[in-house]
Amino acid sequence: MANKSLFQSITNNLARATVVNEAGGPAYKYAPKHTLAQMAATGTFGNAFYTSAQTQLGEMRKLIDQVDDNEFLAKLAVYSRERACMKDMPAALLVALSTRDTKLMHQVFDRVADNGRVLRTVFQMTRSGQFGRKGLSSSLQRAFQRWLNNASVGKLLSASIGNDPSLRDILRMARPTPKDDARRALFGWLTDKPVDKWAPATETDLPATVQALIAYRGADTAEAQTLIAGDLQVRWDLLADAAKGPLVWKAIARQMGPQALRMNLNTLLRHDAFKKPKATGVLRVLGFAGTDNAMIDYVAGQLADHDAIARSRQFPYQFLAAYMNASDEVPSKIKTALHDAAEIACGNVPKLPGPVIIGLDTSGSMGCAVTGNRGRGGTSKMRCVDVAALFAAAILRRNPDSVVIPFDTRAYNVDGKGAKVDPSDSILSLSARLSKYGGGGTDCSLPFVEANKRYSKQRFAGIVLVSDNESWIDSGRAFGYGRNGSTGVMTQWEQFKKTQQKLGIADPKLVCIDLQPYGTSQAPERDDILNIGGFSDAVFNVVSSFLEGDASHFVREVESVEL
Repeated sequence: MANKSLFQSITNNLARATVVNEAGGPAYKYAPKHTLAQMAATGTFGNAFYTSAQTQLGEMRKLIDQVDDNEFLAKLAVYSRERACMKDMPAALLVALSTRDTKLMHQVFDRVADNGRVLRTVFQMTRSGQFGRKGLSSSLQRAFQRWLNNASVGKLLSASIGNDPSLRDILRMARPTPKDDARRALFGWLTDKPVDKWAPATETDLPATVQALIAYRGADTAEAQTLIAGDLQVRWDLLADAAKGPLVWKAIARQMGPQALRMNLNTLLRHDAFKKPKATGVLRVLGFAGTDNAMIDYVAGQLADHDAIARSRQFPYQFLAAYMNASDEVPSKIKTALHDAAEIACGNVPKLPGPVIIGLDTSGSMGCAVTGNRGRGGTSKMRCVDVAALFAAAILRRNPDSVVIPFDTRAYNVDGKGAKVDPSDSILSLSARLSKYGGGGTDCSLPFVEANKRYSKQRFAGIVLVSDNESWIDSGRAFGYGRNGSTGVMTQWEQFKKTQQKLGIADPKLVCIDLQPYGTSQAPERDDILNIGGFSDAVFNVVSSFLEGDASHFVREVESVEL
C-alpha cells in the first residue's frame, strides 16, 4: 500500500500544525498582520504567563518590520485605541508609523492620542528611542504642537495630570507657538514659568476655568472649596490634592461622571465621602445634605443609570472590574448598583443567531492578570479567567440555550452535581462561579470532545472558545497531535461540523477568542473559523456578525477602519 499520510484524500480539511506554541503544544502560526493585530488588541507591555514585557516589545518591533503596509499600521493604531480600548499598543504603533509615513501619522495622530494619558505615552516612547530616532522629529513635533494648540482648556488641564513625563516636559520639548494671549498664559502657567515670562500675556488672560481652579486651591476652608468646586467643570483629579476633607470630597464626587465614579469608589471611601456630613448651609445649597445615605444613593444612582448605560453601549466588563476592585467597606448599596449595571449592560451584548457551545479555559495560565503583571500596585486584579468567565456568562445570559464547558485537562460538568449554571443568575455571580473551575494544564479540544459526546443530538450555531490558546495536551497526551498532524481542536471541530450539518445546520462556525498576545492558535484561519484577540466590547459585535454569516475576519475587521 502507498503511504497513506502522503497520499491522503485532497478533500481532507485538516491542515497540519506547523509550529509549537509557548507551552510546547502543536499550533498554527498567524500571518504577520494577524499576529500584530492580536498583539495590538491584547498586549500591554506587561509580563504575562508565557512572555515578558521586553519580549513583547521585541516581537512587536519585528512584526512591524515584517508588515510592509503603512496604511494597515495606521488603521491598526486606530482600531487598537477606538475599538479595542488599548492605550500603550496604539501609542507604540503611532510612534512606529512616524518613522515610516509622516502623512499617515498626522492623519491618525489625534484619533490615537485622544487624551493626555495617551499623548504622554507617545512622548515617552518617542523619547526612549525604542522605535528608531530618539527624541521628537520635526514631523512629530508639529503633531504635538497642533495637539497642544487645538486642545480645549479642559483637555489640556486633564493632560497635566501625571508625571514622568509630565505635560510640562512635553510643552518644553514641543515648543508650541501660542495662538493668542489666553493660550500663551495657559502654557506659561502649565510650565510653571514666572508671570513676567508670559508677556505680553498676564494673569488676567488665563481662562476662567484656570482662575477658578487657582481660587479653589488657594481657598482657606472646606466650605469655600466646596462652593467653588460645585461650578468648576474640570477632572476630579485636579481637585483631589488640595481637597480639605470629606465635605470637599463629596463635592468632587458630584463632579465625577459615571465612569470616574466606577473607577474611584475606593478613593471616595478612603476620604470618607460616604459618611454623613454635618448639615451646613453650604450642603443644603448644593443639595446633598441629609441622611447617611445621601451620597451613597447618588453614587448608586449614577452607576446604574439605565438610560446612560444603554446610550453609552457599555458592556459588563467594566462593572466586573469595578466590583472586583471595590473594597469590602464600600457600601453594599453601591455594590448592588454595580450588579444592576452589569445586568443592564448585558442588554448591549448582541443576541447570537442560535445557541453555541462555549469552551471556557480555566487552566493555570489563565490565572495571570489580563493586562499583564506590572508589579505591586500596577497589576490588575482582573485575571484572564475572570474575563473569559464574563464572556461566557454574558453570551449565556443573552442566549440561554447555549452550553458552557469549563476545562483545563478535564471538562467540568457544570450541569451535573456540581455548581448549577442558571442563565437567570446575576451576571457577576455567574461569572464568579464559572471562574472558579480548573487551574491545571490546557487541553483546548475538551469542549469539542464534550460537544461531540454529550450534545451530538442538539443543534448549535457553532463553538466559541475563550482561551489564551496555549493548549499542550490532547487526549491525555502531552504535546500530542490530532489526526493527520493537526491539533486536537481541529480534529474534533471537523467531527462537530459533520454532526451539525446532519442536524440541518448548514454552516457551523468556530470562534477562537484569544486573551493574550502570543501569536498562535489551535485553529487556522478559514471561512468557518474566526480568530480574534481582545477583551473589549468590540469582540462581541465581531463574533455576532461572524456567526450571522459575515465572512469578515480579524484582519479584515482592522482593514475596514476608515481613516
